[in-house]
Parts: sequence; C-alpha cells; structure tokens
Amino acid sequence: QVQLVESGGGLVQAGGSLRLSCAASGRTFSYYFMGWYRQAPGKQRELVASIISEDSTNYADSVKGRFTISRDNAKNTVYLQMNSLKPEDTATYYCAVRSLKSVNYQYWGQGTQVTVSS
Repeated sequence: QVQLVESGGGLVQAGGSLRLSCAASGRTFSYYFMGWYRQAPGKQRELVASIISEDSTNYADSVKGRFTISRDNAKNTVYLQMNSLKPEDTATYYCAVRSLKSVNYQYWGQGTQVTVSS
C-alpha cells in the first residue's frame, strides 16, 4: 500500500523559511514525477513544483526563485525548501506522485498546513 506522509509545515513570519518533506512508502518512486501542490481556502488546488530529476524541475511562476524542490531517491523522499515566504503562500501543501505515463497525479499525501503571518 502506497503512503505519502508530509511533514515540516507550521507557522512562520513573512520572510521566513520552511522545509517540507514527503516520505513515500509501499513502492520505489525513483522514476516517477514527484510534486507539491497547495490549496488555500476558497481557491483551487495548484501545482507548486514538480521534479523527475535534479536537472528537470518545474515551478509555478508565483514561487520561482523562492522555492526549491529536491528529492532523495535512496530515502524515497521529496523536499520543498520555501524561502522568503509571503502571506499568500498560506495553504495546505500536498505531496503527490505520478508515473511518467500518467497525466494525473495518482498518489497523494494527507497535507501539511503552512501559515505565513504578516
């Protein structure tokens, strides 16, 4: 059974940093896309960043230059380093995984709350 467990969320002041982690179990995801989504109250879920390898990453325009996604395949874990946080980054952050052939993300974590105070 595949499980994705996020950690690292919390409350931080604007300008601060947080590092989210997502540990996967039940399958090895070395050749899968791993991504981070977020959803703020009243808004649609949006893709924040995704990674297939260290030299193949994508970011939403709103986080480029501030967030960095990385992965450790040996630990089956994906990370999201979030710097220069803004109040508008406040959301529940979800880890997700999809295969190379899939259009949609197939596996999801339960989410971790990030709150940025002004």
